[in-house]
Amino acid sequence: MRTARTPAEARDIVRERKRSGKSIGFVPTMGALHEGHQSLVRMARENTDFVVSSIFVNPKQFGPREDLAGYPRDEADDSGILERLGCDLLFIPEGREMYTPNDRTRLTVRDLSGTLCGASRPGHFDGVVLVVAKLLNIVQPDVAFFGQKDAQQAVIVQRMVADLDFPVRIRLGPTVREQDGLAMSSRNRYLGGDERSRAPALYRALEAARGAIEGGERAPSVVSSLMKGIMEEAGFEVDYAEAVDGAALGMIDRLEGTVLLAAAGRMGRARLIDNIALVISGNDVRETLLEFPEWSRYAI
Repeated sequence: MRTARTPAEARDIVRERKRSGKSIGFVPTMGALHEGHQSLVRMARENTDFVVSSIFVNPKQFGPREDLAGYPRDEADDSGILERLGCDLLFIPEGREMYTPNDRTRLTVRDLSGTLCGASRPGHFDGVVLVVAKLLNIVQPDVAFFGQKDAQQAVIVQRMVADLDFPVRIRLGPTVREQDGLAMSSRNRYLGGDERSRAPALYRALEAARGAIEGGERAPSVVSSLMKGIMEEAGFEVDYAEAVDGAALGMIDRLEGTVLLAAAGRMGRARLIDNIALVISGNDVRETLLEFPEWSRYAI
């Protein structure tokens, strides 16, 4: 595995591989790699010829009172994991390589960025799409891989890629969970012992909502109340627990079509998010990934 520290280095290495006809897969991360990240690297390894992963803790997506300074970092451990997985190139830039004091350009994906996590983290998704756009321009992959766990981010990135005509396909990997259902996250390490034992209630709330829908419930407010009650009983400070349109991420009157069950809450120091995406047609309810290749003319 090679390591690039600057955009120029990364571009040169990728350009060389493209000249030889290799397809490029890309997995952007903020490090502190867990099995969820690793599953995406494996997807990239299976579906493309040359795998690039990046590690960059993006300051633009953290609010002033969020955990930027304390966000877990372990370059040596992460690098070892990626090498064992068969990653070909690790791009790990310093902040000064990604942003300069003269930067003025910002990106906003309207409507999609203001709901769910965007409502309580203003500006967060503007920072996400800015860094993703920069990384896609640097790496120029054929396929980029993101996790379903960050469903709102995945939808927003797909919309940005389609709207700005990036020649890349976005692929999603399913949420990877611990045995008790807790979605794997770098922030899980913030959980204390008792908090860790209560945290899987987030997934139980989503599963209860799914069960209600499979039983015929079609009122979003009923499903939302069910999720909130389970989370509060476990000690979560609930941020949101909603059933929204899976593509528009907005409120709906009836649960049908592609629906995202999404919840977020704080347990001690940890702010945890999780979701289940469903396709609901009559009495048929099935889980899905929020991939929208039809949005982009470059879908492959």
